[in-house]
Amino acid sequence: MGTDTIITQGKAKANLDVFSSTLQELAQYDRNIVVVTSDSRGSGKLGPFGQKFPEQHIEVGIAEQNLVGVAAGLASAGKKVFAVSPACFLTARALEQIKNDVAYSDNPVKVIGISAGVSYGALGSTHHSLHDFAVLRAINNIIVAAPADNFETEQAIRLAAESNQPIYLRFGKKPMQSLKEENDDEFAFGKGRIIIEGNDIAIIATGETVYPALQAARKLKEQNVSATVISMHTIKPLDTELLKAVAQKHKAIVTIEEHSVYGGLGEACASWLLQNIISNKDSQRPSFGGVWGGLFEIIGIPDEYTVTGSQQDIFNHYGISEEGISKAAIQLLSKE
Repeated sequence: MGTDTIITQGKAKANLDVFSSTLQELAQYDRNIVVVTSDSRGSGKLGPFGQKFPEQHIEVGIAEQNLVGVAAGLASAGKKVFAVSPACFLTARALEQIKNDVAYSDNPVKVIGISAGVSYGALGSTHHSLHDFAVLRAINNIIVAAPADNFETEQAIRLAAESNQPIYLRFGKKPMQSLKEENDDEFAFGKGRIIIEGNDIAIIATGETVYPALQAARKLKEQNVSATVISMHTIKPLDTELLKAVAQKHKAIVTIEEHSVYGGLGEACASWLLQNIISNKDSQRPSFGGVWGGLFEIIGIPDEYTVTGSQQDIFNHYGISEEGISKAAIQLLSKE
């Protein structure tokens, strides 16, 4: 199945652990912060939160539609509500409530999809959330984001707690290594984060796929290929300013996501690029007046029910790995 993408342990924590600890820190100073769970206190790492702030935690049981409805009601009364449930169920069973009670009604609920993507591994396709970006991108008035590391997670939770807009945040389960040694970036929804800069190819990834993208860039460097890696943590609104700059500078663009190849990060980027290409008279290929000539590839989960295995097995099988991404990059550049 290819080379494993290994995340070094040590200081790396699961983003959900950072979500929980940040929320606890904020809640001790803000009684309006409320967490609503659907039998997901344990999997959401919210046991300590419930113990410290029992009056700020509501458990509705396995009832995702009720979860969102209750959260919307609390938000309409001025509470800062985080509705936490497995992403696969939250964005399928409760999609109507997210659309109507949260987004349409403009209730600033923070919808938290946990164990997202293929985090449930061998539990299979019923437990994979490979549709959430697609369905929520089609709904007006909701931010859609997937933080990649602990820094992005902490910043996203702090911003979300103070935001008056509906937000969907997606988290996986495994420990995530810091993408940078020094996190001096200004984090904002709708603004991508440049991890490393190169000249030949841009690798745009989101969530837990950013780290293997970074590993792939290091492997490509050994083959004299210079890659830029971007954490496009916000799927909607997309950072089109950064996307345009990437297209002007690089020969090729690859997108990586733990999601179906339909309706997610890749198609969002492809759609904007195609609709905003300008004619370059000096080339037979359309471009932005830069070097990009339309070389583009989406790496994600194809239109099939996934193979059975761990999250890492699935990543390796579909090329969401150091080896898979670097190989795809070389092949794409060869078409230049």
